[in-house]
Amino acid sequence: MTLHIPVDYLTASIADGVLRPGDPWYTEGATTMTGEGSPDLVVRPRTTHEVATAVRFARGHRLPLTVRAGGHSIAGLSTVDRGLLLDLRRLDDVAVDPGTRRVRVGGGATWGTVARALQPHGLGLTAGDTASVGVGGLTLGGGIGWMVRRHGLAVDNLVGAQVVTAAGEVLETSADAHPDLFWALRGGGGGLGVVTRFDFRAEPVDDVLFGTVTFALEDPLTLLTAWRDHQRAAADRLTTVLNLLPPMEGRPAVAMLGLCLVGEREGAGLDPLLALGTVLRSDVAVRPYADVLAEGHHAPGGRPTMRNTFLPELDDAALAHVARLTEGGATVVSLRALGGALARVPADATAFAHRSAETLVTAISLAGDTVGSACAWADLAARGTGSYVNFLSVAGEHADAVAYPARTRQRLEQVRERYAAAGLSRAGVLP
Repeated sequence: MTLHIPVDYLTASIADGVLRPGDPWYTEGATTMTGEGSPDLVVRPRTTHEVATAVRFARGHRLPLTVRAGGHSIAGLSTVDRGLLLDLRRLDDVAVDPGTRRVRVGGGATWGTVARALQPHGLGLTAGDTASVGVGGLTLGGGIGWMVRRHGLAVDNLVGAQVVTAAGEVLETSADAHPDLFWALRGGGGGLGVVTRFDFRAEPVDDVLFGTVTFALEDPLTLLTAWRDHQRAAADRLTTVLNLLPPMEGRPAVAMLGLCLVGEREGAGLDPLLALGTVLRSDVAVRPYADVLAEGHHAPGGRPTMRNTFLPELDDAALAHVARLTEGGATVVSLRALGGALARVPADATAFAHRSAETLVTAISLAGDTVGSACAWADLAARGTGSYVNFLSVAGEHADAVAYPARTRQRLEQVRERYAAAGLSRAGVLP
């Protein structure tokens, strides 16, 4: 039941930005990729001051506060049924300084918007796979993208951020200002405040060799081994993602290799990858980096069951466990190559601590809350160092327990306690 909340002060402070059930645009604001929520209020600020006003209002009225940026949270953190939903999508400005390569990005911007702003300047940033993914959510979780081996995570290119704390205070953070909060923002996921602006340092990026090669999947273990061996010997400018897809709607099982080779202008770098298996089709081509993000046309309401683990070594035993995951016929298995620039950052430099991982393995269930063979996943996860918080379909303390090493988790909790305030929800600071 909708609460009766006095909102006159809020509506006067945030013009045309306070929506209640039944108002125009309320449903659009309350609906994300993972479903339609029913918050008591949807607030759409245009400025940091308005964000702070909304945060103080929520605190004063003891309303659970949830933040929505791109709305792609697999765990459903930006879809809620009560409280105040802070929709940041009007804070989407992107300002580029080509001389310093500094990029100021609003907390509600998407990676597609950022890529389009950087393209005319020959610049790029590690981003997600999809243009509509929010900069906020992806960055706070670490930010694994198509240039992760070449230029590191999104957080490795973050030089500052503006944060509204749970108390409504506006802070500028960097390595020199509130360094503990800045450390936690780089991979800590949530519980830290509402980030209204991200300051990045972009990298010169021109054309890339990008696309997908589809292979037949008669023998998963053979293909997995060939991919691992090739990726281990590859230069940092190559990042690949190997997806193993089960049979579906009359189509046999296939493997789809997504790849991004930075600085490739001729396409010759594709030849060794085509030799990994029996090629069924390929759409790989040289294209501008800004064109690599998929548009993403998922129907709202779909929330897959996902598990993932970082593997420090993808040895033969681990590959055997991965191959076993494909045997049930209802699991999509994805392996992301890591290393390179990601591994050259000390593990304790950011809240993203999985710097030594060779691979991130993700399993997506297509049939309920089971992931292939339970034994195979348990055996595989036992070899891992933790999980990528952005690819978990659970949230809260359980997510923290599986995502972060104990020392990182303890340090995160100390930062959260310092900057948080009673009465605000744990999910209320994660776009």
